[in-house]
Amino acid sequence: MAKSGNRQIEARVNRIAGQISGIGRMVDEGRYCIDILNQIAAVRSALDALGVALLTRHLEQCVLAHGTGSEHDTARAMSQQELLAEVQTALTRFLR
Repeated sequence: MAKSGNRQIEARVNRIAGQISGIGRMVDEGRYCIDILNQIAAVRSALDALGVALLTRHLEQCVLAHGTGSEHDTARAMSQQELLAEVQTALTRFLR
């Protein structure tokens, strides 16, 4: 992935880490439970968006580019069936 793509992913991860730290502070401060639950919902939404971004990147760079010479540097050599099984497993875990 291009460096700008990595920076976008890293920025999302950093925002999520900040949100989680904020939840910890809210708990320490004894904040209202509903406010904490709202922040947890926001983190879950942010994690879902991160997962979609990573899955899209995987499909673009590791699945669609497979065998073209332009795939991601760390893409594993796999058959089409193995790639499909990998994506199916990832989707199954992600959608739980």
